[in-house]
Amino acid sequence: MDEKHEKKQKVTVEEWTSRFRAIGLDDEQMGHWHTLFERENPSGHQSFLEWLGLPEERIALVRSKSAESKK
Repeated sequence: MDEKHEKKQKVTVEEWTSRFRAIGLDDEQMGHWHTLFERENPSGHQSFLEWLGLPEERIALVRSKSAESKK
């Protein structure tokens, strides 16, 4: 791997959202994705959100909304 790729930052929330939009997901569908992730693997969801670099407050909000969803 060349030096340029080795220094690449991890994926940002904006990049991840852009990829979801590129495959046709809207906000509601992305919310459903988070809900399924939270329901099926809460600790993995936490780790994923941390990997994206979200601050603790935003992680708590995303996880709370995901846990409350009935979808």
